[in-house]
Amino acid sequence: MKKQLISMVAALSLLTACGGTRKTTAEAEKFDYTVEQFADLQILRYRVPGFEDLSLKQKELVYYLTEAALQGRDVLFDQNGKYNLTIRRMLEAVYTGYKGDRSTPDFKAMEVYLKRVWFSNGIHHHYGCEKFTPGFTPDFFRKAVQSVDASALPLAGGQTVEQLCEEVFPVMFDPGVMPKRVNQAAGEDLVLTSACNYYEGVTQKEAEDFYNALKDPKDETPVSYGLNSRLVKVDGKVREKVWKAGGLYGPAIEKIVYWLKKAEGVAETPGQKAVIAKLVEFYETGDLKAFDEYAILWVKDLDSRVDFVNGFTESYGDPLGMKASWESLVNFKDLEATRRTELISGNAQWFEDRSPVEKQFKKEEVKGVSAKVITAAILAGDLYPATAIGINLPNANWIRSQHGSKSVTIGNITDAYNKAAHGNGFNEEFVYSDTELQLIDKYADLTGDLHTDLHECLGHGSGKLLPGVDPDALKAYGSTIEEARADLFGLYYVADPKLVELGLTPDADAFKAEYYTYLMNGLMTQLVRIEPGNHVEEAHMRNRQLIARWVFEKGAADKVVEMVKKDGKTYVVVNDYGKLRQLFGELLAEIQRIKSTGDFEAARDLVETYAVKVDPVLHAEVLERYKKLNLAPYKGFVNPKYEAVTDADGKITDVKVTYDEGYAEQMLRYSKDYSNLPSMNN
Repeated sequence: MKKQLISMVAALSLLTACGGTRKTTAEAEKFDYTVEQFADLQILRYRVPGFEDLSLKQKELVYYLTEAALQGRDVLFDQNGKYNLTIRRMLEAVYTGYKGDRSTPDFKAMEVYLKRVWFSNGIHHHYGCEKFTPGFTPDFFRKAVQSVDASALPLAGGQTVEQLCEEVFPVMFDPGVMPKRVNQAAGEDLVLTSACNYYEGVTQKEAEDFYNALKDPKDETPVSYGLNSRLVKVDGKVREKVWKAGGLYGPAIEKIVYWLKKAEGVAETPGQKAVIAKLVEFYETGDLKAFDEYAILWVKDLDSRVDFVNGFTESYGDPLGMKASWESLVNFKDLEATRRTELISGNAQWFEDRSPVEKQFKKEEVKGVSAKVITAAILAGDLYPATAIGINLPNANWIRSQHGSKSVTIGNITDAYNKAAHGNGFNEEFVYSDTELQLIDKYADLTGDLHTDLHECLGHGSGKLLPGVDPDALKAYGSTIEEARADLFGLYYVADPKLVELGLTPDADAFKAEYYTYLMNGLMTQLVRIEPGNHVEEAHMRNRQLIARWVFEKGAADKVVEMVKKDGKTYVVVNDYGKLRQLFGELLAEIQRIKSTGDFEAARDLVETYAVKVDPVLHAEVLERYKKLNLAPYKGFVNPKYEAVTDADGKITDVKVTYDEGYAEQMLRYSKDYSNLPSMNN
């Protein structure tokens, strides 16, 4: 629950409109950051500055860790949906083997559909979770599938091509079959109505009862129950199928372990070597206590410049917020940029002591908070192609309380957004006046980075659970509440004079840029990511709308924030930034109380009242205004490509990095080289 995703305003202000003619910064640097745009997506690429300056041993370590990262790709596809691997492989077989006319609308639509499946690691939208509607007909696809070499198709033993189509077509084409990857609608069985592949044959109540029976309220160091397994019912009994070597997803995990062991041999420090060894133990045994031991060792490893995440990490994809999707990020520290985050983390106790929450919910002693700016070397799993710009781990509350956490801001990813930017008219369309535009132009890049730093470095690590409170007490609302808590901590402190004192902001007005863009996003512009008639589903979007609508309502009497009409268009106006900060503080205090006490009813009331519903009139207006800008609301990346240079004895003498791989080219290569799982995994 600890990812900071780029906000709608930041994302759109960084995007490049199609058809522009002016030279971008990227062009000036002779590096093309943009790859292509389709549907609601723009594909970018990022550089890995400083890689050439690493030692040979560090380069070798990065190479092995990137290989370990790429080996897990199929795991996420299968976690996101039972039929995802089958459908991806059918589409790829047609895409590469079709001999018919590739210029027809049906084929072009199928190509876009496949690219969306690659991007979302499945047939449901990566953010909104709704199933894609194919723009091609079942008849076209059936004939196309029948026309390619059957050996290229994901046929089960004895299965015919026609039987494959009969099995898969309802999943692809029937809007009533598996319509949502993650359903968060109140009052429904969230397990039975979600298409994700974390449960099979069990109801929400059965799942909750199963895990509640395992928990001991007196256990102060509980494992993260359910984190690494699928919950199934076999012969009337509910049990787990654990993801481990020799178990579910074993073929992929065994490949990950192979490359981790290679990495262990070139670890930078004894501490890092111990981290990798413990992660291997977890993968080989599936023991969640080993996972906690790994997380503690990882938090304590502050000396290694090269670092990584590899494993079952975030629970956004589980409607109950327990089971974790697989992801990996390989990176190394940006030594210069890290000075900013170290200033923040070095003052963690100061911020904790002065937060507006009740004393009983504060940490008496903030332990082990470390923060750095990193350079991503590879993105994988649930961090690819769409990625976070900040991460704070581990997620276990007791580990964070007793041992601390690591927070990172991914510098070269943010830089890629910036370098791909071009005047796209977004701010001119949605920002109220020149006053706000000037604030944004002057401060927004800086304050946006600082909000991310505060969110990750301090927000997620702040506060504490009261003794005996179940970390999963907020159930399906836990992710939204946690993200709101971290965002509010950042919003409250980005306006604090302490940041000016530390030299992190230049003056007392800088924070206003972040306040304005945050509210504009939460009240209006993030709606461009939602289809007409849909509610807000994704946890980060819910969090932002919750905060924005709550302060809008609570400040209405004093007109702290208004939504006004000008020339027939709706705009956000902030009239009192000081009172707005007070409101952020009040909401932070309440959300920390909810988190600390496990107040499920209050969490549900807040989320359902402020975070879910969409004003259809405003939504239609925002979509219409946005459509004219010819922008894509979502973006992701192709990875650099690494190649080991070896001598006659096979010893690595260098590692080269290149950036010229296209989107489809990379996806097809990954499907060829890292396809480690069968199409169906039971």
